[in-house]
Amino acid sequence: MRKVFVIFSTTSIAVIAIMTYINWKAAFLLLIFLPLIIMGLYDMYQSKKTIRRNFPLLGRLRYLLESIGPEIRQYFVETDLDGKPFNRLERSLIYQRSKKETDSNPFGTQLDVYKVGYQWINHSIKAIPFTDVDTNPRIRIGSSQCTKPYDASLYNISAMSFGSLSKNAILALNDGAKQGGFFHNTGEGGISPYHLLKGGDLVWNIGTGYFSCRDDDGNFSPEHYAQRATLDNVKMVEIKFSQGAKPGHGGILPKEKVTDEIAAIRLVKRGIDIISPPSHSAFKTPLELMDFIKVLREGSGGKPVGMKICIGNKSEFISICKAMVQTGTYIDYVSVDGGEGGTGAAPQEYSDHVGMPLRDSLAFVYDCLHGFGLKDQVKIICSGKIITGFDIIKTLSTGADLCNSARGMMFALGCIQALECHTNTCPTGIATQNPKLVKGLVPGDKSVRVARFQHETVKSAMELMASAGIAHPDDVDRSVVSMRVDRTKIQTFAETYPDLEKGCLLNEDTVPKDFLVYWKKATAESF
Repeated sequence: MRKVFVIFSTTSIAVIAIMTYINWKAAFLLLIFLPLIIMGLYDMYQSKKTIRRNFPLLGRLRYLLESIGPEIRQYFVETDLDGKPFNRLERSLIYQRSKKETDSNPFGTQLDVYKVGYQWINHSIKAIPFTDVDTNPRIRIGSSQCTKPYDASLYNISAMSFGSLSKNAILALNDGAKQGGFFHNTGEGGISPYHLLKGGDLVWNIGTGYFSCRDDDGNFSPEHYAQRATLDNVKMVEIKFSQGAKPGHGGILPKEKVTDEIAAIRLVKRGIDIISPPSHSAFKTPLELMDFIKVLREGSGGKPVGMKICIGNKSEFISICKAMVQTGTYIDYVSVDGGEGGTGAAPQEYSDHVGMPLRDSLAFVYDCLHGFGLKDQVKIICSGKIITGFDIIKTLSTGADLCNSARGMMFALGCIQALECHTNTCPTGIATQNPKLVKGLVPGDKSVRVARFQHETVKSAMELMASAGIAHPDDVDRSVVSMRVDRTKIQTFAETYPDLEKGCLLNEDTVPKDFLVYWKKATAESF
C-alpha cells in the first residue's frame, strides 16, 4: 500500500505540473480531489476496518463522529441534570464556588422531589443564626494511644498520586490545602517534592507497593518510612487496603512511564514494570495488622495511623474490629471509600460491580465500630463523590466524622470531565505527564480556586447544619436526613440504618441477627 501511495503521489505531482501549465483552475481542483481519491483507494484495499472497506472515504465519517461524540453530548445534547458521573449542575456549582461567583439558582429546584432516592435535610424551627456558626470546624483525629493527634478540617483532598496527576496539579492542590488549612492525601504513589514544596498538611497514603518506604525487593522498609513519616508536613499515615475505583486489583505502572524522577520518589528501579500487589506483604492477619500499626505509629513519632478501605467481605472488617478489641491496639481512623469508583482508571467491571456502595459501606463501618465499643477511639473519614454541603451532611448523618473529595478538587483545578484521565491526553493538564499540556495549568491561580471551593463548600455545610439547629458536625446523627424510599413513603437514615446498641458485637448473645453470620465467620487470626 505504501508503494501504491508513492506511485499516486508521484503521478499527482506530475499531473498537477502539467495541468498547471495548461489551466491553473483544473490544477487547483485536482489538488483538492486527488488526495481524497487516494484515501478512498486506500480504504478499499485495507483489511482492518470493515466500514471503511465497504464504504471508502465516507466510512471515515463514522470514526470522526465517534471520536467527538462525548464533546457533542456534553456541550449540545445533555440537559443540566444529565451527564455522568457528574451532571452539568454539579460541575457548574464547583466552578462557581472555586471562582467565588454567584452560586444561587432562581425559580426552584430542577430535581424530581417525588423520585425514589430523593434526599433532603430536616430543618428545625430552632435554627441557629449563621453568624453563630463556626464556618471552619475542626475534628480531632487520634485515639488514646496517639501522642500527636491532628485537628482536621471537615473537608479535605482525597488520595491522588503524583504520576496519575501532573506536578502542576499536585502543586496547586497542596498550595490550596495550605491556604485553606485542610489536608492533602498523597495517594499511594509516594511523597513527591511537589507534595512538600508548598507546605500543606499531608496524609501519607501507603499502598501494597510501599512506595517511598520500600526496600529493593518491594518489602516495607522501616528506615525509609521513618525518614518521611517524621517530616513536619506529614500529619497522618494511611494504610491503603483498597480504593473504590478498583478494590482488590493491584495497579501496574509500565516501565515506559517510569521516569528517573518517579523511580526516585517511589524507590524503584527503572527498566521494570512497577507492580502494586492486590494485598499487603507486611502483614497477613488482623493481629499482624495491629503490630504493623504499632510500627507505623512509633516510626512517625506518634502521629495518627489509619486505614483506607472499600468494604467487600463484611467478615474481614469485623475481624479487624475483633483484633483491636483482643489486642487493645486502636486504629486512629478508617477512611471509607465506595465501590462506585473514583479518579483511578479501572476496568469497567470493577467500577460498576466490585465493592459495596458508599452509603451502605459507611453505615456498616460505623455500626461495627459502635457495636464493638470502638467508635470513641476511631474516627471515620468518608470519600466518594462529595462535592456539596449537602453531600457532607449526608455522610455525617450516615456515620462519618469528616469527608474527603478527589473529583471535586479536580473540578476546582479546571477539570472539564473529558474522561481522558487514563490516556495521558487530559486537555486541562491535570491527569497527564505531557509537558505541553501540563504547562497550561498555572498552580498559583488554581490553588486559589481549590482553597475557595473548599471554604465555600464547608461554609454551605455549616449553614445547612445551622438550619437544622446543629452547631457542630459531631452532633449530626441519622435523624437529620430523610429519603424517599417509594412514591409515598419517607424514611430518615435512622429508620433505614437503625443504630446498634453500643458494645452489642462484643458477645455472641447480643449480636443482631443481620450481623450474626459475618460475626461468626470473623476471627482476629485470619482475614
